[in-house]
Amino acid sequence: MSVITTSNFAEPGKRYFQTFSPGDDFYEALIDMHRDLTDEQSAMVNARLILLLSNHIGDISVLKEAMAIAREGV
Repeated sequence: MSVITTSNFAEPGKRYFQTFSPGDDFYEALIDMHRDLTDEQSAMVNARLILLLSNHIGDISVLKEAMAIAREGV
C-alpha cells in the first residue's frame, strides 16, 4: 500500500456535483474542529487527530511514507 496524494475524499451515500466538494466538506469540518480553541488546544487536538488516524491506518510503512511526504520542503 502506498500513500494516496490525490484527492480521495468521500462520504458514503452522498452524491457530489463537483469532485472538490468532499474535500471542501472535510476542510470545513477541520476548521470547525479548531473554532474557539486556543493555539495550545488546537495543537493538542491536531496531535490527537494524528494519533487516532494513524492508529486507524495501522500500516507503519504507509505512515512512514506519509511522514516523509509531509516533511518534504519544510
